[in-house]
Order: sequence, then C-alpha cells, then structure tokens
Amino acid sequence: MRRIRRLVHLVLFCPLSKGLQSRLPGIKVKYLLVVWLGIFVGSWVAYMHYSSYSELCRGHVCRMIICDQYKKGIISGSTCKDLCEERSLLFQHCLSSSPTQQVYSGLWREREVIIKCGIEEALKADSHPDSVPRRDVVLFDKPTRGTSMDEFKEMLLNFLKSNLGDQPSLAALVSRIIAMADVNRDGKVSLAEAKSIWALLQLNEFLLMLSLHEKEHTSKLLGHCGDLYVTEKIPHTSLYGVDVPPFLQSLLPSVVHQIIHQWFAPAWPRRAKIAIGLLEFVEEIFHGTYGNFYICETSFKNVGYNDKYDFKMVKLRKVATEMTIRGFLKGRHCEQNVDCTYGKDCMATCDKLMKQCKSDMVQPNLAKVCGLLQDYLLYGAPLELKEELQKQLRTCMTLSGLASQMEVHHSLVLNNLKTLLWKKISNTKYS
Repeated sequence: MRRIRRLVHLVLFCPLSKGLQSRLPGIKVKYLLVVWLGIFVGSWVAYMHYSSYSELCRGHVCRMIICDQYKKGIISGSTCKDLCEERSLLFQHCLSSSPTQQVYSGLWREREVIIKCGIEEALKADSHPDSVPRRDVVLFDKPTRGTSMDEFKEMLLNFLKSNLGDQPSLAALVSRIIAMADVNRDGKVSLAEAKSIWALLQLNEFLLMLSLHEKEHTSKLLGHCGDLYVTEKIPHTSLYGVDVPPFLQSLLPSVVHQIIHQWFAPAWPRRAKIAIGLLEFVEEIFHGTYGNFYICETSFKNVGYNDKYDFKMVKLRKVATEMTIRGFLKGRHCEQNVDCTYGKDCMATCDKLMKQCKSDMVQPNLAKVCGLLQDYLLYGAPLELKEELQKQLRTCMTLSGLASQMEVHHSLVLNNLKTLLWKKISNTKYS
C-alpha cells in the first residue's frame, strides 16, 4: 500500500524527474504529458461547466425577487403563499438556456411541474448579484393606483388587439384573464393582482398559452406569482422521446443522430398519433379563435408528447402571432427573401422592385411541419401505407405561403394527411 501511494505521488508530482524515469522505465515522458494535459482539460471543462451553470441557473435570485415583492404587497398570485411562506413550491433541476429566462423543473403539491420566471433586471446588478433589485419600479408599474375596473378591462382589450389583432373573441379572453387575476375569488381585482397579470401578459409565451389553450396542445397553466408562472411538466420534450446530449451533438455525424433517434422513437402507431396531434395544432393556429400564429423554429426539439402520446408544443416561445410578424416586416428594407426572416424560419417574400418585405410567408406552417414529419413517419411505416404517405408528405412540403393558395388547398392537404394516418390506427389500442 505504501509503495502504491509513493508511485501515485511520483506520477502526479514528479512527472518529468529523472528519478521517475529510472524507477519506471516503461513510462515515457510523453505519456505523462498526456496525463497532465488530460487533467488540465478536465479541470477546464469542469470550471467552464460550473461557470455557465452559475450564470444560467439563478433560481435563488428568482425566488428572492418574487418573494420580496410579494411581502411588500406589490404582487399577488395563486402560488405566492406556497413559494414564499410555506416553501412547498420547490425548485429542483435547472433547465435554463438564457440567464434572463429562468426555467426549472420543480415539485408542487406532490406533482412534477415546470417553473418559469424572468430576472433580467436582477442580472444588471453585477456588483451585487445577490442583492434585491427594485424590479418592481420597472416591471410592475401598470396599472397605476386609482385605475378603475372598466379602465383595466379597456387596457387589456387594447393590449390584446395590438398583439392578436382585432378578433371578435377578445372580449371572452379579457373575461378569462380577469377571472385568472382574481386569485382570492372575491369578485374584485386588487392592484397587486392586476399588476401581476399585466406583467405576465408581457411574456409572449404566457400570452400564447392563454390564446392556444382550447385543444390542450400546450402545457396547462397551474398557477402564478407576479410574473413567475407554473405549468404542468411534459414528460417527453422531444419528438423522438430522447435527444443526443449537447456536448456530443457537434461530434457525431448526422447519420449517427438519425440512428439514435430511430432506436429510441416510439412505435410507428404511437408516432402516427403524435403526428395527428401536431397536424391538429397547425390547424388550430391557422385562422384560430384568436387569429393566426406562425411556428418560427420548426425543430423536433421544440415539440413533444405526454405519457398518453398526445402531442404537446414544448417551446411556445418559438411561435409568433401574425401581428408580431407584421410589425417586424412593416417597412423593412430587403434585397432578397432571407432579409425578411423572423426568428429562424418565418421567411416572408421580398419585393425586389420596392426593396421592402411583403407579408406573404414563403412557407406556411403545414409545409414546415410536413418536412419535420417526413423522416419521423416514413421510418417503420406499414408497407401498404408508405407509398401514399410519402406522396402526401411531398405534396404538403411544396405548399406555398401565398394568401391566395392558403385557404382551400392548405385545408385539403392537411385533412387528407390526418385521414390517412387516422384510418390506420383507428379502432386499435393506439387510437
């Protein structure tokens, strides 16, 4: 044992000594350099991982800010007591991809949940990162004291019109927002309750969650406190059920990615059911109750499903309202179509004569989704179905975003594809 300790000491602390070389003739200096290089690289990776984690994951700051404002009476919400007094809303694993948008898996009332909140103002306090910033001055400034209930309803209606368009159904959405704001169910909305719901509505994802709740293709909202909100946890956050770890994604070729996805993907009938749900979501956001919406990053990482294989839109932040995109495109200078791109793939056409972006999308949601479903559905598809399925998916992928072609052709292609899949799995245990 003593000899082993001495050997380890020599390897770690005297790698270049002549004594070591004489005692261990089989070990060459170059191998020891590799060992030291491995230790250095490993230490550097560990340090970078810790640094990025501490920068991205600031759940304690999020809780501190929210609870400070709750105790001051600035904000209110259905989860405030559990978060700040009883401590029964627990932050568990950090899922944040941005320091300003904190995302955690958590536990609330013996249920797995997702907790989201923003701490942009907190991160500006670089000198005292753990101090409580006066974010209430910036974020929770509306409505002001003295605002009547009618005035607040008018505020909400005007806000929704500017973000969703002048839809006939907005009055019903205002009523739903008012009911959600009334946390204590006393038939009134206090200033703290009004400030909290107003701050939440400024978050694009929250607004979309309210607008697209009818067919349950989005996460169910469970509660809120200020601009922190809690949703149900979606068990499978990728279309394939599993994803390649980030540190391996750049190292492995695309063929290996494809093989891994095929190995871990659900059985074909399950995939067909998930695909039908995704197509229904596309149908829902095309001339839906609250206007048109566009998926602006079509990726298998942004869509998932629950344990019953019902489709769920995982990342609503990748969806934009028509009004948002119109505002982005209005008067925008362009030389080619790519200059008119909102998000990753919401590309509009460029009027090359006027050098300005038009409002017509190059590709509608359905064409992009069919491109995503091509590999997903064709692999392992029943032989008697495969040829017709491939034909319909190709037709779908060639759809144009021009308004003149959208109405009838879009609906026809979507319904044909849904019918083809549904006929195959209906009256089975997968339906």
